[in-house]
Amino acid sequence: MFLLRSCFLLLLIFVMFGVQPAKATRCLGEQTANTSYSVYLVPRISAIKLYQDWAPFLERLGKDNGLCFTVYIPADFTEFELAIHAGSPDFVFLNPYHQLTVVRKPGYIPLVRDQQSELSGVLVVRKDSPLKDIQQLEGTSIAFPSPNAYAASLLIRALLAQKNIHITADYVGSHSNVYRAVALGAKQVGGGANTTLDHEPKELQSQLRILFTTPNFMPHPFSAHPRIPQRVREKVITGFLKIATDPTGRGLLKAIQIAQPIRADYIRDYKSLEQLKLERFSVRGSD
Repeated sequence: MFLLRSCFLLLLIFVMFGVQPAKATRCLGEQTANTSYSVYLVPRISAIKLYQDWAPFLERLGKDNGLCFTVYIPADFTEFELAIHAGSPDFVFLNPYHQLTVVRKPGYIPLVRDQQSELSGVLVVRKDSPLKDIQQLEGTSIAFPSPNAYAASLLIRALLAQKNIHITADYVGSHSNVYRAVALGAKQVGGGANTTLDHEPKELQSQLRILFTTPNFMPHPFSAHPRIPQRVREKVITGFLKIATDPTGRGLLKAIQIAQPIRADYIRDYKSLEQLKLERFSVRGSD
């Protein structure tokens, strides 16, 4: 009965958070701006929560700088990857692996990143799970958000492969779905990221235990398509930095997980990731 109820709840979560893309119905920022710039957000957590976190920040960023933003939250990672490889977003918050794949074509330029936090992948189990070591994962089915989720899937699968630990991947659509699948007992183990786990309700976090953590890497950048004029890109960068100078602004930045923004630089911050050759573990058919 518990398993049946858990599966039903998990299905309900997928329906609520993993099916429909969310789009802002109005301009966020300066209402009289001549141009509305699209902002695509990688769907790591529920669309509702992403919009709640990002809309107030973009409203402030737009009003401060005379800009208008329209938010797009793709339904899943596949839709997100199709959009960024097609060059659809004007601005995009994306994971470091995705940044590697679009830096040359369409040519997305990282503008800002958080200088406070580092990104790592985590494998989580229920707090009462008997699993104590990743060597016990041989032959296990593990929930991941999507094949090309950077820290939550690619890094973890690459490291497990290096250790000759063979697993079966089950892709469930988002980090939030992974954590709930494990908490409900629908999956024994799930892959996520330190940043998204910290963002979950404390009640949910209390039901989970981290079994394994990857090394740390640079966090997600906020990037711009090269068609965006340099003056607009500079407005966005300085806007991020200015918002960080007052308490209200710091709260808005903390919500979007860029608590201490700093100018991003591809060569300095992300180029070294090319050496990991994560493309060996990506699923190109999804993008």
